[in-house]
Amino acid sequence: MSLSTTEGESGVLQRCFDETLFKNTITRERKRTERSGFAMVMLLIGFRGDGRGEDISAPFVLIGDAISAIKSDIDILGWFQQHSILGLIVPDIDRAKVASTCERLEAELRKEIRNRLHEGLAQRLSIRLHVYPHQWKLEEAKPPPLDSFLYPELHAKQQTVGTFHIVKRGMDILLSLLLLIILSPLLLAIAVLVKLSSHGPVIFRQTRVGHMMKPFMINKFRTMYRDSHHGIHHDYVSWFIKSSGKSRENGKKTLFKLTNDPRITPIGRLLRKSSFDELPQLWNVLVGDMSLVGPRPPLVYEFQQYEPWHCLRVLATKPGITGLWQVTGRSRTSFDEMVRLDLRYAKAMSLRTDIKILLATPRAVIGGKGAC
Repeated sequence: MSLSTTEGESGVLQRCFDETLFKNTITRERKRTERSGFAMVMLLIGFRGDGRGEDISAPFVLIGDAISAIKSDIDILGWFQQHSILGLIVPDIDRAKVASTCERLEAELRKEIRNRLHEGLAQRLSIRLHVYPHQWKLEEAKPPPLDSFLYPELHAKQQTVGTFHIVKRGMDILLSLLLLIILSPLLLAIAVLVKLSSHGPVIFRQTRVGHMMKPFMINKFRTMYRDSHHGIHHDYVSWFIKSSGKSRENGKKTLFKLTNDPRITPIGRLLRKSSFDELPQLWNVLVGDMSLVGPRPPLVYEFQQYEPWHCLRVLATKPGITGLWQVTGRSRTSFDEMVRLDLRYAKAMSLRTDIKILLATPRAVIGGKGAC
């Protein structure tokens, strides 16, 4: 264990975690929250200097004393940014009481600070509260922006872009452009068939949740009748995600894709069976919304049903046209199994793994295993 021990600090700050240990603790407590079903709140307390080289160690000593007055024995104090931003992790909060807990914590902390700092210093203080998991309201049309403060390991990973990610992006650009050129006659033929089969646009565009929870518009050949409603699929996806564990316990195999969907056109069924409906996603790869290999990008209403640990599949890497799920089981695997495959890929992804998945994809498509 590494603690901050700067000379001149109060006993409270001498016992708090340093930046590295505190950020590792954020990741650990976030994962523990996913297993426990509780929530956690993190307070970040910063202090603005006067811009004239002011020594801010003295105010932080008083801030540390104020935090000590409100924290419990299980709360964790540390430097989020060494000697600049203090953090307090408050774990094991009833999710139904998160809002009231946040209000209480902030009110108590501000009261203690006012008792220790004069008004001029107190006004230069900033207090930010971060809650995990985020309480996503159903009326919200888009996923909330990623709170990077709660994912310090992802932020650190982004700052150190390795050779693999540069090569992966280069491979995405070259292969997607090459495939768009080579497959252009096929793309044109499919476009004509879609246009002749039913009224409506050739390309269907839909909002999906991408890397780091950023929404983007995915491109697919239209396989449904025009103005089809999504209620059937919404209900099915909700049931499938919630029943994933139960189906595994009962030893039953369920399909991720809805079968016998009356909204799909005859041409659309052939395109879905062959996965040709997904070929326009090569454009998404070319512009950088997707990668050739990665997890399947979820629908917004699908993402709303996720458990906190499920969300990691859209945080670790870009979504892809193909991936471990597509080449191993596709829609024949349970939802939880699909997520675990995506997380396994994100943890051990490499150029060799990407090439193996790309080479295995044509066989999976031709065999139609799990396609609907």
